[in-house]
Amino acid sequence: MVDAADAQAIAKRIQGVRRHIPQRVRLIAVTKKFPADIIRIAYAAGIRDFGESQVQETIAKQQALTDLDDITWHLIGHLQSNKARKALEQFQWIHSVDSLKLAQRLNTLAQEMGVRPQCCLQVKVVPDPPKYGFDRSELWPALPDVAKLDCLHWAGLMSIPPLGLSAEETRFAFHQAQTLQSEINQKQLPNLKLRELSLGMSGDYQSAIAAGSTMIRLGTALFGARPAANSY
Repeated sequence: MVDAADAQAIAKRIQGVRRHIPQRVRLIAVTKKFPADIIRIAYAAGIRDFGESQVQETIAKQQALTDLDDITWHLIGHLQSNKARKALEQFQWIHSVDSLKLAQRLNTLAQEMGVRPQCCLQVKVVPDPPKYGFDRSELWPALPDVAKLDCLHWAGLMSIPPLGLSAEETRFAFHQAQTLQSEINQKQLPNLKLRELSLGMSGDYQSAIAAGSTMIRLGTALFGARPAANSY
């Protein structure tokens, strides 16, 4: 259980962030590794969008939160193909479509299941070998095939800058993502009118907003340090 003082501090941080972001920006509270009680506190503070990284962890939380039926769930972590069906059952948004193979698998399953999730292509606008995602050399040849996958709603791009960048380098990476979005839209491929940019985490979201981000993914900025590493 979260004590009253911690709950009050979380609500205050949420209010502070919301006051300083434009209305056009969607705030996704990243609750991976946090208990369902934290989600209830954020919900009471007005949050309706929650980001998780693991399908099984999310299912357990959803089972504890069945009374909160207007939550929108966002998958922001790497998705293995063998978890794709479960992901489509549990999430309305999948930000981390990081390969053509995964996109094709999701499309096949979405057609079978009669769902049409909102999806973002995860891209690496700056070289970053450890991360998942399309680099530019992979993305452009894949786009015509991605455009054919019409059981998925292609909403935008998601990107995470490499660790260790300076503030200036991070801002450059965000602007590169915005430029890439414009370049894709100029191609006018069917089903690829990308309106969203899922950019920015707790340490860099203001730079992301300045670069045109429409969705920010915040964990520690709202909730403080999480029980495990890998903080958003």
